[in-house]
Amino acid sequence: MKKIVIVGAGTIGSTIADMLAATGDYHVTLVDRSVAQLGSAELPATVKTLELDIAKVGALEAALAGSFAVLSAAPFHLTTRIAEAAATAGVHYLDLTEDVAATRRVKELARSAKTAFIPQCGLAPGFISIVANDLASRFDTLESVRMRVGALPQYPSNALNYNLTWSTDGVINEYCEPCEAIVEGELVEVPPLEEREEFSLDGVTYEAFNTSGGLGTLAETLRGKVRTLNYRTIRYPGHAAIMKALLNDLGLRHRRDVLKDIFESALPATLQDVVIVFVTVSGFKNGRLLQETYANKIYSKRVGETVRSAIQITTASAICAVLDMLADGSLPAKGFIRQEDIALDAFLANRFGHAYAKHEMVSRLAS
Repeated sequence: MKKIVIVGAGTIGSTIADMLAATGDYHVTLVDRSVAQLGSAELPATVKTLELDIAKVGALEAALAGSFAVLSAAPFHLTTRIAEAAATAGVHYLDLTEDVAATRRVKELARSAKTAFIPQCGLAPGFISIVANDLASRFDTLESVRMRVGALPQYPSNALNYNLTWSTDGVINEYCEPCEAIVEGELVEVPPLEEREEFSLDGVTYEAFNTSGGLGTLAETLRGKVRTLNYRTIRYPGHAAIMKALLNDLGLRHRRDVLKDIFESALPATLQDVVIVFVTVSGFKNGRLLQETYANKIYSKRVGETVRSAIQITTASAICAVLDMLADGSLPAKGFIRQEDIALDAFLANRFGHAYAKHEMVSRLAS
């Protein structure tokens, strides 16, 4: 039984702990500095909890002693601290971060590490890159790769058409930081909340706009191989305009703590959500310009004894699947591992990855 440490006892961290413990294959310890957070987590009796301030020098390193891996489900600004502790302790490292700067630091640490460092193991970045790379591999040459993901309330009831479904810090960060994209073959940065578009899926209209981090390392991987590559977050129409007013006109991009307080005070969380994954790739195959699309909707449901939101299910299942593949030798045990290095078929065949495979995939070729 492999010892796993999970840092962060929020909704995602506790879901990961629950899923891993349920297999009987992992001995799970959930770490957080907040006793209240640990106490409120819905966990099986087999999960050990540990109150720990990871900022304290040597504390996390000591907690990681003898572990197989540490999984970061903590806020993005703690990513590098956890990765550095993993490198010092000599354990495998996996995270969910969308933060570009943090991932660059993880990559640096991986160069001299004797264990695997696998960042961005969630939904987006994460699963979205696995899908996009799989579709891209089917073409002789690429024209465009367009990646769209959203975690939305099934029943929106406010002007933002949004409810809190995951990390507030993470949402604000991806709305504020520059976004990577490939435009006319060149890797560039584009502003967040811009390049808004609308599309329909299953009769519902959505908007999508630039947000940071969703491409993961795919921009670097496909640089020089594709004309257009971009990632946009899906929301219901009207959301982007209000967010731009809050962040730009009212200057809350410079007062993120205030915006976080507003969100968490005014926007209720919901378990009744839907995750939308929509990837379209076009390119040439045997001399013909073709397009292939992957579309998937995942809804909240009961997992074991607990109702889990769609974003909890998709995010936790993704990092658990990658951990499983690392544990069984399907992934390299050393160095920096990108999400696009993971085969889609192997991911979907995994007991955790199957959470995505259960839902209908729409895949079509069109000239």
